[in-house]
Amino acid sequence: MAEALEPEQLDTYFALMESVSVLHHAVEQQVRSAGELSYVQFQLLARLADAPDRQLTMTALADGVVYSRSGLTHQAGLLEKAGLITRGPSPDDQRATLVTITQAGLDRVATILPGHIEVVRDLLFDPLSTKDLAALGDVMTRVRDHMRAQPPRSAAPRKRRT
Repeated sequence: MAEALEPEQLDTYFALMESVSVLHHAVEQQVRSAGELSYVQFQLLARLADAPDRQLTMTALADGVVYSRSGLTHQAGLLEKAGLITRGPSPDDQRATLVTITQAGLDRVATILPGHIEVVRDLLFDPLSTKDLAALGDVMTRVRDHMRAQPPRSAAPRKRRT
């Protein structure tokens, strides 16, 4: 049986989870209101807008946003139908699908981004001093890197249907 968390660990865990939930809810509301997208759709577009050549493979997108392959395929289909991305075969790997953001997708990100920045600044960064920000950035980078040391979900073998 696993050893119980120390009270300080438990308090920190609950504070982190509550903070993430409040921030995620506020960002989700802003993205929906400003751009008529879900948060994951915005994440996909923002990652593509920031990528070299504004394109990534489906696997790289799934790993970047920590999303299942099937869920990403569904979301990519919706974004493609809306004219915000295109999908096609990768010239470097015939097994890979390359996703490219369109000008309409870039325009949608540009519409959402100012309000998104405002929400993130207001809820996350405004209560922090410069020293707090540096410390939080350091801690969260170490935690993320530790978590990312595990193979990404997209690398997990697919379960066979019986």
